[in-house]
Amino acid sequence: MRPFTYLRAKSPAEAASLAAGVDGSRFIAGGTNLLDLMKLDIETPTQLIDVNDLALDRIEATPEGGLRIGALVRNTDLAADPRIRKDYGVLSRALLAGASGQLRNRATTAGNLLQRTRCPYFYDTHQACNKRQPGSGCAAIGGFSRQLGIIGVSDACIATHPSDMAVAMRVLDAQVETVRPDGTTRAIAIADLHRLPGNTPNIETTLAAHELITAVTLPAPLGGTHLYQKVRDRASYAFALVSVAAVIQPDGTGRIALGGVAHKPWRVESAEAAMAKGAKAFSEQLLDGATPTPENTFKLTLVERTLASVMAHARAQA
Repeated sequence: MRPFTYLRAKSPAEAASLAAGVDGSRFIAGGTNLLDLMKLDIETPTQLIDVNDLALDRIEATPEGGLRIGALVRNTDLAADPRIRKDYGVLSRALLAGASGQLRNRATTAGNLLQRTRCPYFYDTHQACNKRQPGSGCAAIGGFSRQLGIIGVSDACIATHPSDMAVAMRVLDAQVETVRPDGTTRAIAIADLHRLPGNTPNIETTLAAHELITAVTLPAPLGGTHLYQKVRDRASYAFALVSVAAVIQPDGTGRIALGGVAHKPWRVESAEAAMAKGAKAFSEQLLDGATPTPENTFKLTLVERTLASVMAHARAQA
């Protein structure tokens, strides 16, 4: 691990300002992803700014009837909150499908959204990876790609986003609140937070330099049946080959977002009208333009079958 300085911020605006003052600054809360990357010499921050004292660990009702989730709310606490379990079940289920109990006890809401890919070539510093070292190439293309992306990929990167929580947030149309180094704030739709790789897969979000996430807001409850189904190689402590976050109404209409298939949570609102035609027709529209590798073409069928399972479960519950 390389040397770095360590500071504790006293306010969100101060944290962003401190970060802007030193090139290579990173925010740290739970550290469940960042510390691993530092040990592997993938992340080499010159300064860590601890944000754990910023009082961003509450879940509060909003005037619009939704919930505001502080950036430092731990995944365990968020999944167990009675309001989340009652009105946003897809989010609770997605959180409980991720990582392990020990990690969920430390992982934060903002950190979960910003965790980096688990592509094996990103983690192997002896391999070419445009995300880790821009311009070096992508060893995953033509390499071992079973777990990697099938849609929204590019010639520069086929990595997937690893978060389960982000997929549920996407189906719920969450908003991400931030503060910038000059003290100004803004809200970003979750649909606009994560980027597709294009030619710059190292730029993973639309956050500006040193912009700090302070909260995530959920709209008023959607009702319907909330489901999260994650298909993976083992029953726990594994990332998704395919996951489906669903909010489905009694009449069969609803919302669907996919994980494990793209560089960001994958949702195509215009395709959701095809849900009434069945899983096959819906998956064909949802994955229109997919370019899988020979090793992960099976994900096309896996998406269809997982969608069919989720939709059948929703009908049975209705």
